[in-house]
Parts: sequence; C-alpha cells; structure tokens
Amino acid sequence: MSEIMTAPPRDPSVPPSTPSLIRASARLAEVPGLTQQALAWTHEAQARRAAVTRDAHRLARPRLWPDTIAGFVSTGLRVLGTAAPAAPLQLLTAAAASAGLRVEPAEANAGTLERAQRLVRAGGPAYVKLGQFIATAEGLLPQEWVEAFAWCRDEAPALPDGVAREVVESELGDIADRFISFAEEPLAAGSIGQVHRATLLDGTDVVVKVRRPGLRSRFRKDIETLALVAAAAQRLSGPAHSANLSGFVELFAELSLQELDFRLEAANLVDSAAVLESLGAEHTLTPRPLPGMVTERVLVMEFLPGLSYSRLDPAHDLDGDRLLHVGIQGVLEATVRHGVFHGDLHAGNVLVDPSTGTFSLVDFGIAGRMDATQRTGLVKYLAAWATGDAAGQVAAMRDFGAIEPDADVTQVVAELQAELDLLAERAHGQVTFDQLGVTLGRLLQVLARNGFRMPKDLVLFFKNLLYLSGFAASVAPDADVLAVVQEILMDVLADPSAGLADALAAGA
Repeated sequence: MSEIMTAPPRDPSVPPSTPSLIRASARLAEVPGLTQQALAWTHEAQARRAAVTRDAHRLARPRLWPDTIAGFVSTGLRVLGTAAPAAPLQLLTAAAASAGLRVEPAEANAGTLERAQRLVRAGGPAYVKLGQFIATAEGLLPQEWVEAFAWCRDEAPALPDGVAREVVESELGDIADRFISFAEEPLAAGSIGQVHRATLLDGTDVVVKVRRPGLRSRFRKDIETLALVAAAAQRLSGPAHSANLSGFVELFAELSLQELDFRLEAANLVDSAAVLESLGAEHTLTPRPLPGMVTERVLVMEFLPGLSYSRLDPAHDLDGDRLLHVGIQGVLEATVRHGVFHGDLHAGNVLVDPSTGTFSLVDFGIAGRMDATQRTGLVKYLAAWATGDAAGQVAAMRDFGAIEPDADVTQVVAELQAELDLLAERAHGQVTFDQLGVTLGRLLQVLARNGFRMPKDLVLFFKNLLYLSGFAASVAPDADVLAVVQEILMDVLADPSAGLADALAAGA
C-alpha cells in the first residue's frame, strides 16, 4: 500500500487529436496567426503542466527550511492578528470538503465563520482562493459556509490605480501602441488577477487579464504553510488523516500554480475552442486569445457578451430545456470524447447571451485533462455508480492512476460497498443525480484512508456535474438531469469513432 500522495499523479498528455482539431478549426483560423500560435501553446503547455505538477508535489510536502519558517511566522502573525488560531485548519477542512472529500468542517456558527473570514481577508490570495473553493461548494458544504464566503468570488479587492496598466506595459509595451482604449476600472477582480475592457487598434473589443504583482512567491509561501498545518492536523486528528488534508493541499497547489501562468490558460482556451467546434457545439463558445498578446502575466482575448446564468431575467423567453441539454452536452461530450474540459464551471464562469441563447465559458485558468485510459475509466465509474457497484468503482480508479495495478483492494471494496449500501438504504433504492457527489465523496475518503491518491481530474469533473445540477435548478428546474446525462453518454457510446464501447468491452 502506498503512502498518501508520495508520488505525483500522472500528468495526462494532451489527447492526440487536439493538434489536428486546432488545424481544422475554422473559428481559430478567423484570427490571423492564431492557428500556428495555438499549436505552439498546446505543445509548450505539456512541459509547463508537468513542471507545475512536480512543483506542487514538492511544496505540499511539509518541511522546515528557512523560507518556510519565515512564511509560517508571517502566517502566524496574521492568525494572531485575527484572533483565530483554529481558522487555518477550519478553512482547510471546509475547502477539502468542497473538493468532494468526506470531512466535516467546523460547526458553522457565527463565531467560527467570522474568524475564518477574518483570516481570509488578512491572509492574502491563497486564502481567498480557499474561500473560493468553499463559495462554490453548493451541495457539498452547509449552506452557511457557502454563503459566508460568497464574497470571495465577487469582492476581491482591485489593484491600486495604475498598477494594472504598469503590468500590461511591462509585458506588452506602451498601451497606446496596442489599444485605442484601456478601461482603468476593472470589469472584475479575483484572487489571481483582474480583467479590463479594452479596444484594439483595429476596433476589436477585447478583455485584458492582468496577474497581481508578487503573486507567485506569496502563493508558494502560503502553500508551504498550509502543508505544515495539514501535516500537523493529520498527526493529531483521526478525521483529518482520513480526509487526506495533505492530498488536498497538493491538489490546491497544483490548481493554483496552473492559474498563475496565463500561457497555460491560453492553451486551455484554444484546445477547448477546437474541441467544442469539432463536436458541433456552435452555441458554446470560449474566448479566443490573441497571438503576440499573451505572456505569463497578461492575457488578451476577445470579449464575449453574456450574463451569469444565475442573473438571467426570468422574463426572457429562454428555452431552459435546450439550454440545459446544450450545456451538459458541451461539458460531457468534450470530456468523454477528447478529455479536455473547463475545470471550474461555477455560475460566474458560465455566461448566457439572452438575445441568442449562446453560452460563453470564461476563465479557463483551471482545465481538466484525461487521456484515453482515464476517459474509459470515467465511463466505467459512471456505470458502476448507477448500479451501486463498489468493485466496479474501485476498478475504474486504476484507470486514473489512483490505485496501483498490483495493489490489494479487497479492504477498499468492502469499506466502499458498506458506505454505498447505507446510501442506498437512505435513498430507498432510488438513483438520483444529486447522489453522485455524495458517492464520489465516499470513494475519495475510502481511497485516502487506505493510502491511495486523489485523482485531480476526476474531482474537477464531478464538481462540474454538481455545478450542472445548480445550472439545471436555474434554467430548467423540472428537468431530469440524470436522464439527460445518460442520454448523452449512450449517444457517445453508440458512436464507433469515440472508441469507448470497444475499450469498455475489453476491460470488462
């Protein structure tokens, strides 16, 4: 049995079809030079992602080096300043639960939530990022926690006046040489950066995303501190060990470090644009980044209109059932067929243009990627989930690299089956879409308790399914989400070009 998270998870390669999809993309070809630049971004991103994975693994291992001690002291002063000594662990447990791990967060009373919020406000961008995990955990955390940290999505402080302009000019040169206009007031501000409206010299409306200065070193120090907190908690607390908080810190580190490099986001954007176009998802768009205007700290992309689906006016005559089907199809088919999908589909990242019914998926700092073996494992898992089959679910985890091929899983299967049987009793034998997140949480906890790894891309995918459940509640509250998911999966399995039916049969 392996030690928890001692080896970094596999970094799935870009699916072989992605470069050919980019070459065939008419939408990318509309922007001069974008096809060749997109191929370069996609190729270079493989090495960058692998480096991030290695770096996250190293940062998440508890260590007491001079720079770590300095960061720990700095965090300690912030904690003392907020009079919230338990807040770091409370934030970690709540954020881990938001990723699907079965760990009970601290009781959601006014005092606990107030102290945790004070630490997030004083702690800086890594702590705001933890707050964002919590704020997007609808259905996984008590509603009090979700509502208490909603401000982390919408109220990140803007950079001081002029700082964004300075960053853009340091990366791209004089503003006047690039833009007719550049709005000093940000369109939105987040923990990683902020976005500004601008107009290119040719009149094209764009969005300019700017990373906060000094962010990389600050994140690294805070992640190392969180690794120490998690390690200490796991030694002192059985529930913390069972929840694999150290594994969550590594997951958090990998996702955060990927978001810091906007060149990776550009690669995610062009890959997703090509994949969605190949699926015929003409009603689902992603912004196209502009060649020559993307660096590690600045990303210029086209502006796409739309409102968050949570802010749609019910008075608009929208076909909610169609929106739901198109939304789920775009996510599910992109994942199962090509292994590339948006990794953070909360309401703020899914825009709907009421005039056309077109979707725009924005903020691609996090993207999930599954190779062919993992995609087959995903379908196996969904089939095993629908039948309450613990052995099938655990077998599917081998495809994700969460379980070594020669590991003895007898105990894991027995523990998980006991959990699933209890869930089935409580649900009176019914299989519902809402149970999916709960079932995955049980699986992740059992894997962690027995020393196996947390499959990052599976966690991202299932969080997206939970987001889709919230999306359904907004646009088509009477729809059967499970039936829509099953219909789309059956269509994919029936398509010989997907190759999944043969792979499933071979693995049966």
